[in-house]
Amino acid sequence: MLRLVLIQLAVTLVAAAVAGLIGGMHAFFSALLGGLCCVIPNGLFAARLLINARNPEAINPMTFFFGEFTKIVVTVALLAAIVWLYHDLNWLALIAAFIIAMKSYLILLIRH
Repeated sequence: MLRLVLIQLAVTLVAAAVAGLIGGMHAFFSALLGGLCCVIPNGLFAARLLINARNPEAINPMTFFFGEFTKIVVTVALLAAIVWLYHDLNWLALIAAFIIAMKSYLILLIRH
């Protein structure tokens, strides 16, 4: 799970660099923030699963579902905060980087 988060971070940085080259600094920051909206909640979810995996009594389906629910809430909150606070937002860069980061798990699937 940690490898997935690191790959998402790397893909986010590459997507932000490409967006910056094509669209300028606002596109760079929009893409970076869009990718981080996927990376941060997944990192928190991975950390929670890792902590709970060390405690045999904490392993149950509700832990997973609560973590997944929390991940979705944090993702929506981050996206809303970016839209509300960043006034020079490049929507295409934000959405593209978010989707690219979200689908970067395919890199792991292809490698194995």
